[in-house]
Amino acid sequence: MTLIAPTLQAFFTDRLLQQRQASPQTIASYRDTLRLLLTFTHQQTGKTPARLDWDDLNATAISAFLNHLEDQRHNSTRTRNLRLTAIRSLFSYAACATLSMRCSSSACSRFPRNGPISGS
Repeated sequence: MTLIAPTLQAFFTDRLLQQRQASPQTIASYRDTLRLLLTFTHQQTGKTPARLDWDDLNATAISAFLNHLEDQRHNSTRTRNLRLTAIRSLFSYAACATLSMRCSSSACSRFPRNGPISGS
C-alpha cells in the first residue's frame, strides 16, 4: 500500500481548498484532528508520520484513537464525533483517489470516459 503523506497533502490542497472551498476554521479543525491522529499512531507504532502507511490506520487504530480522545484528552462526545468526521472525510477522499489511480492504469483504459458503457 502507499504512504499516507502524498494523499494527505492532496486532501488539503485539492479536496478541502479547491473542491469544497472549506473555511479556514474547517481546514484548521481537520489539520488539528489529523495531526493528533498521526501523533497518536506514531506513539502506538513507533513509525514517524512520514513513514506511516494506510495499513497503520486500520479500524482498531482509529477506535483506539477515538477512545484516547475521550479518556486521556477528556474530549466531549461532540468533539470526538467532529474528529471522526474529519477522519471519514480523509478516508473517503483517499478511497476515491486510489480508485482514480487504478482506473487510469491500462486495465481500465478500455472503458470510455464520456458517455455510457455499451454492450449491456
